[in-house]
Amino acid sequence: MRVLLFTGKGGVGKTSLALATALGAAEHGHRVCVLSTDAAHSLGDALQQPIGARPTQVADAVWAQEVSALAELDRSWSTIRDWLQSLLCSDVEDLIAEELLVLPGFEELVALRAVREIEASERYDLCVVDCAPTGATFRMLRLPDALRLLMQNFWDWKRKTARALRPIAERVGAGRFVAPEEVFDAFERLYGDVEGVRQILLDEDRTSARLVVNPARIVVDETRRSFAYLCLYGLATDAVLVNRVLPAEASRGYFSRWVERERSELAEIHSGFPVPIFAAALHPRELLGVDALRALSREVYGARDPASRFVERRPIRLGKRDGGTLLAIDMPTACAEEIDVSLHGDELRVVVRDVER
Repeated sequence: MRVLLFTGKGGVGKTSLALATALGAAEHGHRVCVLSTDAAHSLGDALQQPIGARPTQVADAVWAQEVSALAELDRSWSTIRDWLQSLLCSDVEDLIAEELLVLPGFEELVALRAVREIEASERYDLCVVDCAPTGATFRMLRLPDALRLLMQNFWDWKRKTARALRPIAERVGAGRFVAPEEVFDAFERLYGDVEGVRQILLDEDRTSARLVVNPARIVVDETRRSFAYLCLYGLATDAVLVNRVLPAEASRGYFSRWVERERSELAEIHSGFPVPIFAAALHPRELLGVDALRALSREVYGARDPASRFVERRPIRLGKRDGGTLLAIDMPTACAEEIDVSLHGDELRVVVRDVER
């Protein structure tokens, strides 16, 4: 199953373009499911029809689903959370404890588990994911590395230690401080789910990110950084979608200076991103409903199949040079002064501005 992840700065129009892509792909013969993993769901608002936590058919060969992050979190985390909560002081309110015990990006990550379930159903050729804004997306991408490090280096030791200590702790009345077996089982199931999602995200042959941008300086700068961050995590971007471009008739009158500024930003977008650039005009009214969004797809992609893989990119590659191993990470939108590389023991640490791997 092909997977497309739509992300970008909040408010740039990710949801509209994700839905337009799904509807356009269906016109090319694909069975499509659109997932919203953003806590502030807006698929139903854009489609002008109710969308629930299970796939709902919204057009021919197109289904939509707004994943309940809280329900997914409860399914994955409740056993672990309940034990951790029992360790906190009794005067800490349950709601406060619940907030403290959720890692940043965790809700978005467990919500992406729905991609695996959609694939397992074998009902769809394409899954379009309307992700949270870029900040939440990158918090989500950090977690699998951290969990894998924990499992590889500490988990077996911790579980064996807990088994040895549990009888002693129970005899002295401190049993609650040693995690029971069901907590370890729950964490291993959670890790398996996260690792499965990671394998899908990093499969360049079928998964692509698409960055949505408005032709405004602040948004373009953030999108340029986002492109580099996605490369650092091995997620290939195959297109940039420029949304709400002022039409030619706006060049007369009040918006003439805006049009001049946009021309400069559009030129930078076309020269600065090494992937195909697609554009959608600013329309005189909101594009709501299936018909309007289907027309948007034709405007953006023309006769091309929106499900296509527009470029073949592998952001992270391993090779050989002079008898040694070469790790290559493509970050064409990053500046040299934004990147720091250092070695800590046998760990290579790469930092791009605020993102570290």
